[in-house]
Amino acid sequence: MEFNKIIAVTGRPGLFQILSQTKTGVIVKSITDDKRFPITATQNVSLLENIAIYTYEEEVPLAQVFKNIADKEDGKETISHKESAKTLTTYFEEVLPNFDVERVYASNIKKIIQWYNCLVKANFDFGTLVAEEEVASKEEE
Repeated sequence: MEFNKIIAVTGRPGLFQILSQTKTGVIVKSITDDKRFPITATQNVSLLENIAIYTYEEEVPLAQVFKNIADKEDGKETISHKESAKTLTTYFEEVLPNFDVERVYASNIKKIIQWYNCLVKANFDFGTLVAEEEVASKEEE
């Protein structure tokens, strides 16, 4: 499973892997239960690769945040996304100490933790995230 093919779809729980493109959208597969279905161009889709988290210095790619959580949790599941906002924020400060508390809401943290746990359940290899970032930075040079 490649990180650059994982998406979140507004109004649908969980994460999805893009399998192929059609004239009107894409065919995706749920990473939790392997169900396949089409996503049309009218639905809001977010590619996880394009999401970044605000810090006071810069925007940190979501892949790096996932890698930080994976390093902290040794690749295993983390706390539940159903914890209190204070607990989630405290935990997130350990993972990304300089995140912008005024622009990153508890609901954002909740979604990040939910997505991380979803990826863990799907046996995603977080070690590949560093390799992909290194390739991207070499291409930019």
